[in-house]
Amino acid sequence: MNTNYFLRSVLFVFILAIYPIITKAEILPGAFRISEYLPLLEGKCVGLVVNHTSVVGDGQVHLLDTLKSSGVNIVSVFAPEHGFRGDADAGETVRNGKDVRTGVPILSLYGKNKKPTAEQLNNLDVIVFDIQDVGARFYTYISTMHYVMEACAENNKEFIVLDRPNPCDYVDGPVLKPRFKSFVGMHQIPILHGCTVGELAQMINGEGWLHGKKNSCQLKVIPVKGWKHGQPYSLPIKPSPNLPNDQSIQLYASLCPFEATKISVGRGTVFAFQVLGAPDKKYGTFTFTPRSLPGFDKNPMYKDQLCYGIDLREEASVNGFTLKYVLDFYKKSGEGEAFFSRARWMDLLMGTDSVRKAILANKQEPEIRAMWKEELEQYNNMRSRYLLYELL
Repeated sequence: MNTNYFLRSVLFVFILAIYPIITKAEILPGAFRISEYLPLLEGKCVGLVVNHTSVVGDGQVHLLDTLKSSGVNIVSVFAPEHGFRGDADAGETVRNGKDVRTGVPILSLYGKNKKPTAEQLNNLDVIVFDIQDVGARFYTYISTMHYVMEACAENNKEFIVLDRPNPCDYVDGPVLKPRFKSFVGMHQIPILHGCTVGELAQMINGEGWLHGKKNSCQLKVIPVKGWKHGQPYSLPIKPSPNLPNDQSIQLYASLCPFEATKISVGRGTVFAFQVLGAPDKKYGTFTFTPRSLPGFDKNPMYKDQLCYGIDLREEASVNGFTLKYVLDFYKKSGEGEAFFSRARWMDLLMGTDSVRKAILANKQEPEIRAMWKEELEQYNNMRSRYLLYELL
């Protein structure tokens, strides 16, 4: 055998084997860039806003453990929806506690207290935010970030964001109207906002969206290295109990409105936000049965009932936001206004009541999308001022 050919073949196989590692390593989330932010924390009392996605390096060591081992004085941890370990159900109250490994107090920001109090911030100099977002306005981690920024502004505390890529990086959907502001929609942004949390933090500051005497806080963003807008990014850890994979994340924005209807999005299965159905054969031939499923949902809609509907696990070209699934099931239901069993919730998720009213008026998607076109263009112009990363 030709020796040079053999060596080239071995080298080629080796490159193929390590290529995924190389390409993955090219994207470094802010938390991975320890040398960039460790000097900002030295000698300071630090609070963390983190969850199970707040890991560092290929070994996926939690940021809390990483900073503690580096000698950083971590005084407290603030936990968002789903809790510090990310295993609480959607909407389930997160309680105060203590981290077993380090003994650091865990303070809930999902329950009665969604905003850190002055007392909780009294012995802190700086708060570090490191949570993986999925790019949707109603995904509540960004609402938690808003309230923490507001508390930092009011109490003169520094706020540092360790940025991460946006895995559903589109700008799409209706822009929220102020009167529909809620914890599932804090800002006048579209359903898919096309920003990282670091860019959103800059937008919140720059647009003066914080309430109180100070409408901006002392902000520092540690950016992602090696990522551009539009570049695919697969999450190594599921960001919340019912978004188990890339497909569910891509479908999430378009399927979340079903939470305001009688249609199940597959909570209580291992493929949540990838199927749709209800206990009625008119919705389709695919079947699934929601169960009490620890780590996903302990008390899902239609628990232990056979549901009929559609399977979207192999759905191709899931890009951006679409109303086609809602329009399809609305038509199949034949229920008219009753289809939206939680009409107010639908309007809060959409950030407007115009979408629900347009559906009730039997308007089709192109006509509905035209309603938010101008506002989306205005948002895009504003968004461009806060982008940290190039566009592909």
